[in-house]
Amino acid sequence: MIILVTRPSPASDQLVSRLRSRGQVAWALPLIEFTPGRQLDILPARLSALAAGDLVFILSQQAIHYAHPAIARAGHTWPAHLNYYAIGRSTALATHAVSGHQVIWPHEQEITEILIQLPALQQVAGRRALILRGNGGRELLAETLHSRGAQVEFIECYQRSARHYHGAEEGRRWRDRGIDTLVVTSGEMLQQLYALFPDIDRDEWLLHCRLLVVSERLAILARELGWTTILVAEGADNDALLRALDL
Repeated sequence: MIILVTRPSPASDQLVSRLRSRGQVAWALPLIEFTPGRQLDILPARLSALAAGDLVFILSQQAIHYAHPAIARAGHTWPAHLNYYAIGRSTALATHAVSGHQVIWPHEQEITEILIQLPALQQVAGRRALILRGNGGRELLAETLHSRGAQVEFIECYQRSARHYHGAEEGRRWRDRGIDTLVVTSGEMLQQLYALFPDIDRDEWLLHCRLLVVSERLAILARELGWTTILVAEGADNDALLRALDL
């Protein structure tokens, strides 16, 4: 098994390092990169305006990575009277580390579809919900909270942008290195990976690789694109990916 990890740095480099330490052959090809979001300056005031029992959702580690320094620069802290939620364990731990507060996350599976099933989120009418995320993204969480009577606001804490590669050159590189396993952690990156390579590389090599994704939603998308050998990890953090690659 020769593995290509497409998640952004530094998580991709960390995963590759751990794989190599176990004697596996792995390489990184980060498909996106992050920069500060356009709404970080309003985040401290928006947090301070929330009332006891209101909700804060942190959708990724990148959100907390950019949000916490912005709050600290403003001389603010994470209010203790709010209810904090994260999509996954790693994001929850990162949020707890900087805030000191309990952060709830869906243990069954680290996806929005499971998060919105949590009992505490069924009765949210009249509450305000602040969603910390990147530019764009899925609307399922916001739409569900709004349908249950919550007042929802997004804060763009970071921006994602595609890293540009020469598809034909990358196709030769990774085929020559014998890549047969791909690790992809978002639908955006899956679409980007599919579109990167010329048709001949896609047909002769890419779609024949084993593909590791992080949700059934991504697995469905992968099958629609043409992959047939697909594994679904229990989460999107590197620990979950390592466990899946052990199978």
